[in-house]
Amino acid sequence: MQEKTLPFDTPDETAKLAESIMSGFGDGEYPYLTEIATAHVMRPGYAYGDEFEFGLDLILNGLQQAAG
Repeated sequence: MQEKTLPFDTPDETAKLAESIMSGFGDGEYPYLTEIATAHVMRPGYAYGDEFEFGLDLILNGLQQAAG
């Protein structure tokens, strides 16, 4: 549901939005957010939906380990 309400549809629009947001940051401000944006979001082929599957796998693996 979250993905459907995001203000972008294509990887190009995602990169443009990330760049616009980052332009408001000062140098060295939010270094981890800058890293994720430049290393992933602003690169060609980035797909927001792929992040969900990765996160879900992390949660399910953690639950499986906790259950023994």
